[in-house]
Amino acid sequence: MALACASSGGDPGRVFRPGLEPDGGAALDLARRLYPAASVEATGETVLDFALWPYEDEVFIGAYPGGLAVCDRRLFQLDDDARRVADTIATELPGADCGVLVLHERVGACWFRWYSGGALVRDIYVTADDGVVVDQGERLPAEAPFWKAIDGGASDVPLPFGPEEFGLELARACLFGRELAGRGADGFLPLELPLRRFRLA
Repeated sequence: MALACASSGGDPGRVFRPGLEPDGGAALDLARRLYPAASVEATGETVLDFALWPYEDEVFIGAYPGGLAVCDRRLFQLDDDARRVADTIATELPGADCGVLVLHERVGACWFRWYSGGALVRDIYVTADDGVVVDQGERLPAEAPFWKAIDGGASDVPLPFGPEEFGLELARACLFGRELAGRGADGFLPLELPLRRFRLA
């Protein structure tokens, strides 16, 4: 899973809601800024559930009033280019909060970056085998239950909590204001969020 979400107003649950229609023009503009050297072609619309694992030649973008969702394969690299992509997305909506979540199921890893007003305030990378690799910035409230064992003196190797569970809780609390795979009382399911698909050449 490689997902970046930005929302303005402080409550992502109010931004990501039923009836959202993506702005194709705004999404195309962002795709071209993310891939300035590539030819970018719009190839239709899909939902978030099918966009979380993009191929190398595609990017998925949903631009909405006060909100943004991007699935970009480069985020999986966890390198300078991935950080540049994350930083770019985080500044797209002035004054918005933005979270970038990458889950590597095969290696049991979670990378999460949190931005406020375009500034990076939290950067955390954990793996099941190597423990806490990066831990920068003030912890977010949603993290608190996961750190109890380590704060109590337990070793972080192996990690005493599941990276996927950790990442999904951050997605719930910070990205959508609700569970990624849970349909709310209002009928909205984040995995059904509409996004535009762009082919890169």
